[in-house]
Amino acid sequence: MAYFTSIAFQESTVYYFTVDEVLAQGPSEAEKSVRINGVLLPGSFARDGGSSQASFVLTDPSGPGTIKTVYDGIVPDLFFNEHSQVVAEGRYHTDGHFHADLLIVKCPSKYASEKKPA
Repeated sequence: MAYFTSIAFQESTVYYFTVDEVLAQGPSEAEKSVRINGVLLPGSFARDGGSSQASFVLTDPSGPGTIKTVYDGIVPDLFFNEHSQVVAEGRYHTDGHFHADLLIVKCPSKYASEKKPA
């Protein structure tokens, strides 16, 4: 039973990368799904008219890398703005785009409480 549990857990594990790490790694293997964390590049969000497909650019907050991301689905409007940190799960294709199957938008830091001056 423990063997089957460990096999199931290993298959459901998705590794977490920065944008720069995904760019350095190159396109994903056909079945390899990865998770990346990035910040939405201001002004990069676009949605095809009448379509659920959206495209945007994620940047690495700690590096120079950017990656164009394509997502087909409902994008959370409430927190999906230019202050958003985005976690996208999917595959980095040879076309140079990250095709996301899952999109998680973290609460923007602008909503966090500010430190009071001492």
